[in-house]
Amino acid sequence: MQAQHFMLLRFEEDYHHLSDSTRSFYNRLKYSQLSSNPALSFSFGGEIRSEWAVKVDENWIANEGFNHSFLNRYSLHAGVNYGKKYRLFVQLNSSLENGSRNAVSTTDEDKLNVQNLFLDYDFSSAPALKLLLRIGRQELDYGSGRLVSVKDGNNSRQYFTGLKLSYIKSRLKIDAFVLAADKTHPGLFDNKTKIQGNLWGVYSDVRLAETGNFNIYYLGAMREQSQFESGMGRELRHTLAIRYWKESNRFRYNLETAYQFGKFGQNEISAWTMAIELGYVFKQLKFKPTLSLRNDYISGDKNILDKKLNSFNPLYPKGGYFGFNPLIGPSNLIDVHPFLTLHPSEKLLFQVDLVYNWRYSLQDGIFHPSGSFNIGGSSSPARYIGTTYLWSADYQINKYLSISFGYQFYRVGRFLRDVIPNSANSKFFNTQLSFKF
Repeated sequence: MQAQHFMLLRFEEDYHHLSDSTRSFYNRLKYSQLSSNPALSFSFGGEIRSEWAVKVDENWIANEGFNHSFLNRYSLHAGVNYGKKYRLFVQLNSSLENGSRNAVSTTDEDKLNVQNLFLDYDFSSAPALKLLLRIGRQELDYGSGRLVSVKDGNNSRQYFTGLKLSYIKSRLKIDAFVLAADKTHPGLFDNKTKIQGNLWGVYSDVRLAETGNFNIYYLGAMREQSQFESGMGRELRHTLAIRYWKESNRFRYNLETAYQFGKFGQNEISAWTMAIELGYVFKQLKFKPTLSLRNDYISGDKNILDKKLNSFNPLYPKGGYFGFNPLIGPSNLIDVHPFLTLHPSEKLLFQVDLVYNWRYSLQDGIFHPSGSFNIGGSSSPARYIGTTYLWSADYQINKYLSISFGYQFYRVGRFLRDVIPNSANSKFFNTQLSFKF
């Protein structure tokens, strides 16, 4: 579909091919060569996204009732290329929330901020190789988004500030970076950049056409104040991980595992995760149904008194693994997630999901989608958290405009009934209209 030209990270789009096309207004907007010696080119784009979201008993509390919000995101970006070595990219973003009776969250509102502002310099001279240094504020999204994501599902997206060096060939990309996750505030240009890096690492992407694809990576992260079942403290965490994925004509595979070590206060960290996703496309059937199964095992703390922390930290995850309005985060969790996808046409997609959630450790609680601690769990002997039922539809009206609908029902299990005395099932509905250019 033509809409796939719009990338999740807009600075990854390349419109040089429009230099020889019919010079319509839109083509000039997407690519204009201002001079040829030296080559100076300009590209412009943006997004308008509007969403209406309805939540009922969203925190599993009976009689919490109906709440809704109108979410709007406006984004404009521009890229300037000077010769083959330099590029400047800038993106402004405005995220607005109205209607909710709750206090505004920075995941929903950031009135105006600089989302991306970086300079690229390519050290290489070979046409088939890039050695790219990126300095400044930038978005990241690695692999399946389990640990480092731009969090596009939120009204406000995640970004970092710092340095990244990339080695890029046709089937290999290696990034090394030292970055800071900036402190977000909901006002106008009031986000704060940290001087000290709190995310660093090396991430590789290896593409092997016949064998499959691999991500092998190391991530380091530091937080001055983190909370777990055992208390609060400074956290220094290292992650070693590998991911394998492949999409053939019918089968799809996505396997990922990670191990974490480090220090939380006086406690030693030893945590892990394993994710398996398998899918099969029935191409001979009407609507080309794809049946998939995802299964996650994510460690939780075994004993809050043993001076060891076994709770996995997902760092900066995309969050939407377990629903459109996910209520459970990827720590101390076992989930089984079958889902069916249908394509009635090239423009229309339907999906139905079931997600079953258990606690991995009975001595640990449950976490928010961001990975932060939510509800303590050592007081309950129950393992089963609950079940999510999901239905969604996405329609690509044209290559610029799309609309989606989603419904989510979360049925509480015994654990939630234990820890929330007046518990209730949770409901969520949203519709979203997105325009990109």
